Amino acid sequence: MIYTITLNPAMDRTLWVEKIRSDDSNRIAREQRYAGGKGIDVSRVLTILGVVNKALGLVGGFAGEELEGRLLNEGIACDFIRIPGETRTNIVVNEASTGNQTVFNARGPEIRPYEVMQMVHKVEKVENPEIVVVSGSLPPGVNPEIYRKIIEIFRGRGAMVILDTDGDALRVGINGLPNVIKPNIHELGRLVGKELQKKDEIINAANSVLQQGIGSVLVSMGAEGILLIAEKEQYLASPPKVKVENTIGAGDSAVAGFIYGLSNGKTPKEALTYAVAAGTATTLKPGTALCRKEDFLELVPQIKIRLTGDKDDPQ
Repeated sequence: MIYTITLNPAMDRTLWVEKIRSDDSNRIAREQRYAGGKGIDVSRVLTILGVVNKALGLVGGFAGEELEGRLLNEGIACDFIRIPGETRTNIVVNEASTGNQTVFNARGPEIRPYEVMQMVHKVEKVENPEIVVVSGSLPPGVNPEIYRKIIEIFRGRGAMVILDTDGDALRVGINGLPNVIKPNIHELGRLVGKELQKKDEIINAANSVLQQGIGSVLVSMGAEGILLIAEKEQYLASPPKVKVENTIGAGDSAVAGFIYGLSNGKTPKEALTYAVAAGTATTLKPGTALCRKEDFLELVPQIKIRLTGDKDDPQ
């Protein structure tokens, strides 16, 4: 079974306005609400792609009820821990006149120590964990050490673990030795303590992380694609040029695409193609992690993959 873990899920309230005017009233043209959070996004895209999975996490209040109800209506199995606090709501504003997208992320509810341990006991008991995605920010009251512990539990049970987070959560989480981490270039830069711009700098940074015992590093680079850096293979997969409508959930969709490939018996190199296709498909539609399977399948043969260091690979 494939599991996703989201300790700080959210409802994403997405608004569309013609133009944002300061010191004036701004009329909302339309709005949508989506279940969000990085692991939740992965679960949604996996389900769209036909991969059975289960979403785990912490939810509370009316927003938590709505989030779970929306996931159930999308056919996603859930096994959440109930908390007294209210699941956060993020605000996403799309400005039609400029094409700009502005995101306001809430902190999330305060999590109590016994709720942290309820999560630990949950992961100790889940059935047949094969691939596990641990991702997203941590809510207030939760130390990054929780990610290391969760990863170690799943690794001890023979699961492949993918970690996708940032800052201290990533820095501490990698001590649990996940099989894969998926930072973007900015997150990787913060992890190694330097700004990364050139491709060789990114590759060197990823290789330095591998030396800490990580199996593979997937580095998302926006329109340039995704790097797969492992001990014996280093590839860059690039998407075709597309009209980007939305970027929210694209990285999470890439994780789902990578898992889609692995769950269908593909090698990591082949799964990289599916990762880029899924991430790119999500950028084609407004909303949170809305990857249409028909777009995904159409993009797969258009992804170009090559060894890093090839003469046609710009540095």
